[in-house]
Amino acid sequence: MAGAIEARLAEMGIVLTEPPRPVASYVGFVRQGDLVFVSGQLPFADGKLTATGLLGRDVSPEEGAAAARQCAINLLAQAKAACDGDLDRIARCVRLGGFVASTPDFTGHPAVINGASDLIGEALGEKGAHARAAVGVAALPLNACVEVEAIFAVS
Repeated sequence: MAGAIEARLAEMGIVLTEPPRPVASYVGFVRQGDLVFVSGQLPFADGKLTATGLLGRDVSPEEGAAAARQCAINLLAQAKAACDGDLDRIARCVRLGGFVASTPDFTGHPAVINGASDLIGEALGEKGAHARAAVGVAALPLNACVEVEAIFAVS
């Protein structure tokens, strides 16, 4: 039986699948006490990146926000695995860190990472209010346009 968070995701048309496998030498998450640190997630859907390239050149802000939203879906898939399949064990999203591959003159990083923040807030309700960083970078793994990491407090 799905819990409240998965029911809310279903209402949003989102079904969590197996979390994407790491693309290098690390694990998808680490649980330490009541915190789950989720490694940076790329915008993988069905095994493929949803958007590649640089914001300000190859990717529109709207496409970047949609990619960040997909990163957040992958964050929740990792969190579900960390919580033995029960997302309702999430007590709070503590922090998101967003990385935006962009041209030097692109300054819309916060709006792009809002794609992830908004999804987390909608899925988790009050538990989704979080601290955050949105940082521009020259490049990301596999030419992804965004990467988002998270820290969740869990029971």
